[in-house]
Amino acid sequence: MPDQTGLELLAQQVGDAVPDSVLGTLHFRGQATILAAGGQIREVLQTLKDAGFAHLMSVHGVDYYPEEPRLGVIYELLDRSALDRVRVKVRVTVDAPQVPSVTPDWPTAEFQEREVLDMFGVQFAGHPDPRRILMPEDYQGFPQRRDFPIGGEPVLFTKDHGAGDYTEQR
Repeated sequence: MPDQTGLELLAQQVGDAVPDSVLGTLHFRGQATILAAGGQIREVLQTLKDAGFAHLMSVHGVDYYPEEPRLGVIYELLDRSALDRVRVKVRVTVDAPQVPSVTPDWPTAEFQEREVLDMFGVQFAGHPDPRRILMPEDYQGFPQRRDFPIGGEPVLFTKDHGAGDYTEQR
């Protein structure tokens, strides 16, 4: 991980290449994070790619409830030659949960963006296949949001019941 000084220099490099894209930095527990504007995420990641962070290791969602903007997307990049990692965080509101898809530049993000869409409801503009990946297409809600009701539907195990008999036994 870049140290605090290295993170600031990297953020300045990104800010110079993509004006108004860097909202801040965070260096916590050895993890370097750049807070970026959502609308410019493709340009930010491309700048980091040019700086050596050529591998997109993960894309995942997070819910900062009750804070606003509530939803976030985190991109984790790796520089294999320097063995450095940097995170890029983007925050979006529940009312407009949309960021540009990075799939055209980073093909490995395709399924990860679909998972974030499915679990958190963040939409990725320009995604080649924007449909649910884990939940049924007609499923209502986003299970990883913090305000999602705990419980859900009971799981039916056919090994415990006769074929086609799904009544609960007490």
